[in-house]
Amino acid sequence: MTMQTASYGLWFLAFINSAIFIIFAFSFFKPQTARDWRSFSAFSGFLVALFTEMYGFPLTIYFLSGWLQTSYPDIDWFAHDSGHLLEMIFGWKANPHFGPFHLLSFLFIGLGFLLLSAAWRILYQAQRAGTLATSGPYRYVRHPQYVGFVLILVGFLLQWPTLLTITMFPILLIMYWRLSLREEAEVEEELGDVYREYANRVPRFIPRLAALQSTASRPARK
Repeated sequence: MTMQTASYGLWFLAFINSAIFIIFAFSFFKPQTARDWRSFSAFSGFLVALFTEMYGFPLTIYFLSGWLQTSYPDIDWFAHDSGHLLEMIFGWKANPHFGPFHLLSFLFIGLGFLLLSAAWRILYQAQRAGTLATSGPYRYVRHPQYVGFVLILVGFLLQWPTLLTITMFPILLIMYWRLSLREEAEVEEELGDVYREYANRVPRFIPRLAALQSTASRPARK
C-alpha cells in the first residue's frame, strides 16, 4: 500500500504535466477557428486522460491487475515504472525510460510537434496572403497539422498505454478525418479548380513515397 501511495495520487504532477503539454501544443498549433478549437480540445482531453492515469489513479492497472499479476507475477504492477506496460510485458529488464518503446515514443512526439510548428507557419503565411498553402509539409499531405496530432498521440500510446486513451484514439482519428473533409469542402468552394488540382496531386494524410524520395534526392540549393 505504501508503494501505491507513493507511485500514484500525485494530482499536482498530473495537473502540471497536462498543462505543460497542452500549452506547448497550443504554442505550436495556435487554434483560431471553432474547428481548430474542437480538434485542439479533443487532443487536450487525451492528454488529461493520459496524465490522470500516469500520476493520479492507475485505472488500467486496477482493471487488468488480475491478469497482470497472474501472467507476470514477478512485477510490482503498482510501482510507477510498471505503467510502461509495453516495456513490462515484453520483458525489458532495465529502466523503462530507456526502453525501446519509450525511446520510440520520443521520436513520434518530437516529429509531431515539429510538424505542427512547420505546418502552422506555412498556413499562417498563406492565410495572410489569401492563397492556398502548398509549400513545406503541405507539399506532401493536405492536413499536416492533423498528422502531427496523430503522431503525438501514437507516441504517448507507445510510452504509457491506457484503456481510456486506447479507446479515445480511434474516436480522435474519425474526428480529425471528418474535420478534414469539412475543411476541404470549404476551401474547394472558395478556390475551385485551384484546390481540386492540389487535392488530386497531394494525398490527404499519408505522403507518397515517390514525393519523399524526390525531395531527399534533390541537391541542396547554394
